Amino acid sequence: MIEGYVDRFSPGSEASIEQALIMMRNASVLVRRIDQYFAANGLSQLRFLVMIVIDREIDRNWLTQVEIAEKLDVSKPVMTRTVQTLLKAGFLKVEADERDRRSKRLSLTADGEAVLVDLLPGYFATIAEFMESRNTH
Repeated sequence: MIEGYVDRFSPGSEASIEQALIMMRNASVLVRRIDQYFAANGLSQLRFLVMIVIDREIDRNWLTQVEIAEKLDVSKPVMTRTVQTLLKAGFLKVEADERDRRSKRLSLTADGEAVLVDLLPGYFATIAEFMESRNTH
């Protein structure tokens, strides 16, 4: 199948196309496993990622919603809904930015930090188990 399509439609080699398809399949399987992990723990991957990008900031403990959306490449409406969900859950808090009153600073609450501490071991275990299963094939 790949040979026929490569001959007709692609300037790439069969091997590179096959490798890309395998990578895409593996990425899809991993994303589903991570989504299942978060769903079982009452969170979504996007909510987790919002919390992580705030947590990993080195020089400050907050980001604006625009900064988070840019880092995660997420649309404004999706980010707004996600942030609202995290605020309602008590995982984020919002404060006015002293430099720009129109801008709001989003930071983790103690509950948000606790959720990350609880979920990170399982998150990394899910990734490690997936990678190990790929290395044994």
